[in-house]
This record gives sequence, C-alpha cells and structure tokens, in this order.
Amino acid sequence: MRIFLRRALSAAVATISVLALATLGPPSASAASFYDPPSPLPAGHDGDVIRHEASTFYIDPIQLIKADANVQRIMYLSRDTHDAPIAVTGTVLTPRSAWHGTGARPIVSYAAGTQGEGDDCAPSKALAAGFEYEGPFIAGLLTRGYGVVVTDYEGLGTPGDHTYVNRAAEAHAVLDAIRAAQRLPEAGLPDDGPVAIAGYSQGGGASAAAAELQPSYAPELNLKGAYAGAVPADLAEVAKNLDGHYAVGFLGFALVSMNYAYPELNIPALLNTRGKQLFEQVRTECTVEAIAAHAFTQSSTLTNDGRSLISYLGDEPYRSRVAEQKIGALKPAVPVLIVHSALDDIVPYAQDRDLGRTWCGKGVQVQFSTTLIPTHVLAAVRAFPEAFAWLEGRFAGLPAPVNCGWF
Repeated sequence: MRIFLRRALSAAVATISVLALATLGPPSASAASFYDPPSPLPAGHDGDVIRHEASTFYIDPIQLIKADANVQRIMYLSRDTHDAPIAVTGTVLTPRSAWHGTGARPIVSYAAGTQGEGDDCAPSKALAAGFEYEGPFIAGLLTRGYGVVVTDYEGLGTPGDHTYVNRAAEAHAVLDAIRAAQRLPEAGLPDDGPVAIAGYSQGGGASAAAAELQPSYAPELNLKGAYAGAVPADLAEVAKNLDGHYAVGFLGFALVSMNYAYPELNIPALLNTRGKQLFEQVRTECTVEAIAAHAFTQSSTLTNDGRSLISYLGDEPYRSRVAEQKIGALKPAVPVLIVHSALDDIVPYAQDRDLGRTWCGKGVQVQFSTTLIPTHVLAAVRAFPEAFAWLEGRFAGLPAPVNCGWF
C-alpha cells in the first residue's frame, strides 16, 4: 500500500511541477564553483569522478517532498563530440531503502529531456531546487529501488555551450555517468551490476544514441536495455517541424549546439541583427523561457538573405554535420523500447517508426509502442507506466517483448 501511494503521489506532482515551472521560472545559480572544472583536467579514465558533494532532490518546487535517497552531485570525466576529454556534472541518487529484487541493485542512467542552454538549467541544479519537471519519473525509479544517475550533459552548468541533441556528446555523458555512479564509494552502488538507460525527447535521443555507442564505447557495462521515448532521430526532420512552431526556441538551442560543436560552421554569420540577438538570448535560456520568448518565430526573419534556416540544411557543410547526428546507423546490443505518440506535436512520429524498423532490420530486439495521446508533453506522462514495467522486466531477466514486423 505504501508503494502504491508513493507512485500515485509522484504522478500527481508532475502536473504541479510543470505549472510551477511556468510561473516561478528556473532556479538561481548556486554552488557555481562546483561547476568549474580543474585546469588542466586530471588524468584518468572516462567516468572517473573528479569531485563530488552532498546534494538534495526535491520532487516539487515548493520543496514539500524530498526524495528518500542519498544524493550526491558529481563531476566526472567524459568526452565531447570529437572525443576530446571534458568534465561533465550530474547527480547520483541511491534509495535509502534496501533492494529487494534479485541480484545486485540496478542503476538507471536517466537522460533528461530538453532543459535549455543556460547554466542555470542544469538538471543537478533543478533537482536540488525542486524544479526538475522530470522529477516524478526519477522519483518513480527510486521508488522501485533502482540507483539513478542523471547527467547534466556537456555544457550545462560547466563552461561552454550545451551540445543539445548532439549524438556523440550526449551518448558519452550518459554512459560515463553510469561509470561515475559505479565508482563513487559514497553512492554505495554495485560496480558491475545491471544497468539500463532511459529518457524521453532530448533524453530519448541521448538514450538511443548511448545504446548504439555502448558496444564500442562502454562494453564493460552490464547493460540490460534502453527506453527511448519520442526520439529526435533525424534532426533535419525535427527542424522542419519546429520552424514557426511554439517551440521554435528548441531550434535555437540546436543552432547554439551545432555552432559550439562545429565552430567552422560559423552560424552567426548567416544571421541578421534579430537572428544574432535570438542566438545570444537562447544561450542563457531554459525551456519555458525560450518557449515564451520566441514562440511562432519564422526562421526566415532571422537570416541575412531571408532564406529559412531549414533551407540551409541541404547545403554543405551544414548537411553533413546534421547528418552526423542521425540515430540508427549503429546497432544496439540490448533490447530497446521506443514509445511515441502518433499525435506528437514536436518530434515527428514517422522518424521513430523508421528508426524502429531500421533497428529491427539489424536484428535488434525492438518493442515499438504507438500511443494516441495528443501533444509531446502529455505523451511523456502516458509513457511512464509502460517504461517502468518494461525496465522491471529487463532487470527481472524476463524475455524482452518484440514487435518487429508489426509496425
């Protein structure tokens, strides 16, 4: 009965959290010095912990509900788009209750959805302040007894721009976060136990990319599966949908990300005065701020020549760099659950169906789940119970459901 009430409460808090985010805004920056990496970076291996400190996780923005877990903010070694070493921050959460499942306590690397570009948007800061809109899902993972690690990704909190929806950088951060959680003594988590990856939207892309790179980048991990919801698998298709959309600020995030990862693109050179102003503004904005400030902006009003930014995606060097972010070229070695609503208003549904079919063709155990819940946000909440049940099955050692050939 206690577990049922906790799960029900976590689901109810989701709506409260989103409303509070919209009205109260993001948390102020705190503990800024923690986010400044040492220079030079220490020698070590990917996933080694550079520093850590005790933190908190409030599930609600009013800070009435604190997660029953030991919480550590961490900084760890990872790699950027070009395999250069970087420092990434994140949060490790260990339930205080004993693990009652079979075998060692599992770890779930949770890849957060769109947070924004500003340093104040880092999930580790939002979790501590009760402003993380995905807090209810993370709380649900803890309620099930899993250890959880949540990466901040490259550039959220730490110096430099956040490489939003960048396939390699996000995959590295997600996989190295597991290594860091395993190597942190204060977390008390197994160093070789079962692990899984989960995420929705931007986090779905990071989860899918991590599943693809795990066999080569982190083969030692005992990975059991990956849940990837509403995956932005083809950024060119997502960009077409976002131009002039209420969430066009997300397209701004992607421009900042691509320009930072590939400075030779010199994206600001394409922009007029208004475009440069938007570019600089989104570099400091979180999700709700960007939606409110830039809704329905047409990208053709931001360029020097009046062309839409989308039209540039067919030109080099932009086409090649965007193509590098496409998910589906590699083969995950573990079962994958893809959940996507056919009525998603941000990430096009067809590209995820194509991703599932591509992976099936490579022999991946794919469960592709179509929902009919309207909007990207509501579909995320609808996916909660399905994702929880699927993860429980993987950690219990049950055969993974597969529906290849049926979608």
